[in-house]
Amino acid sequence: MVTDEDVLSFFRKKLPEQGTLTFKRIPLKLDDALQDYCDPDDVVYAITDFGERFDIDVSAIDCNNYYPWKVEWFFRKWFTKKPVLQTKKPLTVRMFAESAKAGRWLYD
Repeated sequence: MVTDEDVLSFFRKKLPEQGTLTFKRIPLKLDDALQDYCDPDDVVYAITDFGERFDIDVSAIDCNNYYPWKVEWFFRKWFTKKPVLQTKKPLTVRMFAESAKAGRWLYD
């Protein structure tokens, strides 16, 4: 049976690791938006590999529901406290974990 940790470990291996300016590692978590975590190209390759690894039909994923994603400007937090208003849904590792358990893509 597939667990959340199996899927999280898979994505941590497939996606580039993030870090701070002081070189502190930022590990990927279940509820992190993949759009904020890494580039869209990296996400696409990871989704393709996810489909092969967990035998899920990833063609059911409608990327128009998740992209384009508004990326926050690095210095924005110094000028305003308002969060960036997203018009698209976040794509998270938890969504992939739940879909792997079900054996098909559950969202959209």
